[in-house]
Amino acid sequence: MDERILKWLYDVKLSIDEIDSFFDGTPPNFFEYRKNIMLKRAVERNLEIIGEAVNRILKKDNSYETKIS
Repeated sequence: MDERILKWLYDVKLSIDEIDSFFDGTPPNFFEYRKNIMLKRAVERNLEIIGEAVNRILKKDNSYETKIS
């Protein structure tokens, strides 16, 4: 496997873990989330990282499209 793809997959994993850690120990509550601008921006940034990484992976090797779907 291409090392760049592994790195991008690792970025996706880290971002997912980070988002998960924001809610560690408490059940996610949309209304509390909506009030917390810092949390919203942190989650949004991690989602951007995930999107950018997936986009790069698909550009590099479009066979991942069937693996991701």
